Amino acid sequence: MSLIGSSSSTPDSSRSSTPETSSKAVNPLNPQGLKPCCACPETKSKRDDCFIKSPAGEGDVNCREFIEAHKACMRGYGFKV
Repeated sequence: MSLIGSSSSTPDSSRSSTPETSSKAVNPLNPQGLKPCCACPETKSKRDDCFIKSPAGEGDVNCREFIEAHKACMRGYGFKV
């Protein structure tokens, strides 16, 4: 028995016509719904630039102020970091 081509022409009543995202509450800290990768581009680029320019293994120490600034920015959008 093959299931190919045996689809029903009746609509699936378990599916909603509205997207699932509409039922989620909007985060007041992030009303635009930014993803973590897109939030805080300024602090992210400064942090990344510092890591790139630091000698191997020293980025955590040399870039601490940029890391903390980026974490603070992310927390400002409601992300848990």
